[in-house]
Amino acid sequence: MADSKEKRDQSPGDGDAATTVLDEQQALRTCIEERDKYLDLLQRTRAEFENYQKRIQRDLAQERRYAHGAFAAELLPVIDNLDRATQAAKQAGETGPLVQGVAMVQGQLLEILKRHGITPITALGQPFDPNYHQAVTQQPTADQPPNTVAHVLQQGFMLHDRVLRPASVIVSKALE
Repeated sequence: MADSKEKRDQSPGDGDAATTVLDEQQALRTCIEERDKYLDLLQRTRAEFENYQKRIQRDLAQERRYAHGAFAAELLPVIDNLDRATQAAKQAGETGPLVQGVAMVQGQLLEILKRHGITPITALGQPFDPNYHQAVTQQPTADQPPNTVAHVLQQGFMLHDRVLRPASVIVSKALE
């Protein structure tokens, strides 16, 4: 027991105290470095998550904006058939109530599509643009400048700012 009392009475040397302080300072620096590393990781993760949320919101808005595109694309042949019916009636000289009714139905359908952002592409007389027009053939003409839409074979449609279906057209070319 006397040995343990002697050990307690001995004070630690100055070298031991300096080593302890240096060890504590090193441990503090290590803790600060770890804290900074985790803080940086937290800030990066938070920024990535905020960017992810913004991207998801943007994607959802785009999806909602163009969601009915496939349905509208399936309706376009119906519009084409109504247009063919009215054109055939006009060529036959028909103007009766049936022709007027078909034209009214076509107008109503086009109005409904317009309310949902689906609009016809204006092509006739416009310069040919491969982004909006699909050229079926070229035709020499003196009536219009070259590379102008001379005739529309099938009406094209836009869904907001995207082409739902390009207009099938005949493009003018210079007389030879």
